[in-house]
Amino acid sequence: MSEVLDSFQIEWHGNTVVVTPSANVDALDWDLVEQAADLVMEPLASQESPMVVVDLSRVGYFGSVFLALLLRCHKFVKKNGGELVLCCANDTALELLRITALDTIWAIYPTREEAMQALLS
Repeated sequence: MSEVLDSFQIEWHGNTVVVTPSANVDALDWDLVEQAADLVMEPLASQESPMVVVDLSRVGYFGSVFLALLLRCHKFVKKNGGELVLCCANDTALELLRITALDTIWAIYPTREEAMQALLS
């Protein structure tokens, strides 16, 4: 569980939660995806319409494990009437999201401020 806790920073800004994965998030094992998703979503359980910004500024590369985590969080947030957006993705991450067509599921903003503003409007 320590590995999962070390992989995410979670901050509240009003009713919006900002999740910042660490650079080593892609090192998470498949068996830790459930724990990681639970950790990320736990603070959202009491929110009526959870608003989530995933700040990718520390993530250089990610693969299927992290994508599975994002999809799991997205499903939870949507089911509860909320929205999940991404921000600060580097060119490699943007290309991966484009190739997988996940850029059609999530809005992707260049900065955290733009992402948070978009959720407020």
